[in-house]
Amino acid sequence: MVLCGKKQKNFGCDYISTGHYAKAEFSKKYDTWVIRKSHAGKKDQTYVLWNISKDLIPHLILPLADMSNKEEIRKIAKENNLKVANKPDSEDICFIPDGDYKKFLKTNSNIKEKTGNIILTSGEIIGKHNGLISYTIGQRKGLGISYKEPLYVISLNEEKNELVVGTENELYSSNLYANEVNFLIDYDKWQDEIYAKIRYSSEMSKVKVKKQGDTIEVIFEKPQRAITKGQSVVFYDKEGILLRRRKNNLVKII
Repeated sequence: MVLCGKKQKNFGCDYISTGHYAKAEFSKKYDTWVIRKSHAGKKDQTYVLWNISKDLIPHLILPLADMSNKEEIRKIAKENNLKVANKPDSEDICFIPDGDYKKFLKTNSNIKEKTGNIILTSGEIIGKHNGLISYTIGQRKGLGISYKEPLYVISLNEEKNELVVGTENELYSSNLYANEVNFLIDYDKWQDEIYAKIRYSSEMSKVKVKKQGDTIEVIFEKPQRAITKGQSVVFYDKEGILLRRRKNNLVKII
């Protein structure tokens, strides 16, 4: 969306249209233009509009805002003889056709696989991994270890090249600290009832937010599974208006 804003200015356009499931509208409540959740349910894409400038919102046209399913959209495309009417849905990482992100990173980056220890959260070494690039937080299958109970990836210690594993209950956290704020609604206009989600597919959870300089502490009413560095935490009010997006460069997870 940052690129879209630059292109809009470069081309001298008054508006820019995208295919996101989201709404752009003027809010009397906040006296400004806002991004609001669409009618698409789990397909709502307000979460991915994390880097949008609030100055761009009045210039957005989001034609899918009131549509709830893709079949309705395909029907319109077919009626207008658009070639994309029968285009398959994109899944996973759209710019990696075969979905093999490990192969993509090996081919397009300087990241090298390096064997290291697999350890429990207690520090006990229980095996070897083939390179941290092959693992994600919350992963259970493909760890190549045997233990008395199911183990999951809890964290990746890049400094020591260690894969930290533990039981499923160790995946849950109630607090996180993050930075890099993008306020879409001024902080002093926020209401008391705030909700957040830590990934696109997550359910929204009621939270308390404490601002500490350039860092924010988020306290979840319901513990969240597999909070991961590099993700983004997104905030909404009870009406589904996107309040702020913050790139989740986590300082700490509790």
